[in-house]
Amino acid sequence: MNTTNNNEAIRPYRIEVSQAELADLKDRLARSRYPELPETGWERGVPVPYLKELTSYWQHEFDWRAQESALNDLPHYMTSIDGQNVHFLHIQSPEPDAKPLMLLHGWPGSFVEFLDVIGPLSNPSAHGGDPSDAYHLVIPSIPGFGFSAPLAKTGWTPGRIAEAMLQLMDRLGYDRFGVQGGDTGAFIAPELGHLAPERLIGIHMNALLTFPSGEEGELEALTEEERQRLASMESFNDGYLQIQSKSPYTLAYGLTDSPVGQLAWIVEMFKSLTAPAEELPEGSIDRDRMLA
Repeated sequence: MNTTNNNEAIRPYRIEVSQAELADLKDRLARSRYPELPETGWERGVPVPYLKELTSYWQHEFDWRAQESALNDLPHYMTSIDGQNVHFLHIQSPEPDAKPLMLLHGWPGSFVEFLDVIGPLSNPSAHGGDPSDAYHLVIPSIPGFGFSAPLAKTGWTPGRIAEAMLQLMDRLGYDRFGVQGGDTGAFIAPELGHLAPERLIGIHMNALLTFPSGEEGELEALTEEERQRLASMESFNDGYLQIQSKSPYTLAYGLTDSPVGQLAWIVEMFKSLTAPAEELPEGSIDRDRMLA
């Protein structure tokens, strides 16, 4: 998979978090301080008792080495595109006629979102499926996310990220491919279609945001469940989005220095963005998977 240009080389990658980093994390978790707040459930954010219990689990029971070992069973790679090191998984199907498919994650997420579908998508016959439905999978860490390098400069719009993803598929030798995107990935996937429509087999998105236009009678055909979802969207707390968009540097100091601060920031999103909303995040996402 290497190209003739060394700057475009695709390099095998292995996840190796140092023991010193893990020791530092546990030390920070042990020294965490919590505010004294009135009990209001999840109405004003993550409740202190829940966060304390989750932090204790992270500190004493969560096994990163087990997670790391399982992740390293997958084929990881790194390549440099547009000045950024980009991490990705490349799972080649055993089926000769498999179609290439890029899977784009969202926030707060990573390539880990797709672990449970890698087998069924790349080798459907081993999971009771039709071998003609097989895909070669390319699962990148969006630039700035996960094991991809932190962004060296501003200006990484969905369009620019799409250009980088197109270069990645070029390097892997995939002329035509499909793409799936959720959340942040759902903004990048359509840009790939604009950039190279002749190369896209299809685009699938599971985060398509639409709102009423205001035309008379347009809501009359909605079911009660759809009306409730619309009401939920209209009252959605987008405070996290506002500060991440407008003052990201200010927020970054707390999230970088305090693992509990980062945990609270992300776990609230898992709570509000997964269904059913009234359950704890672990009702939808495995706790170890969430912490990984």
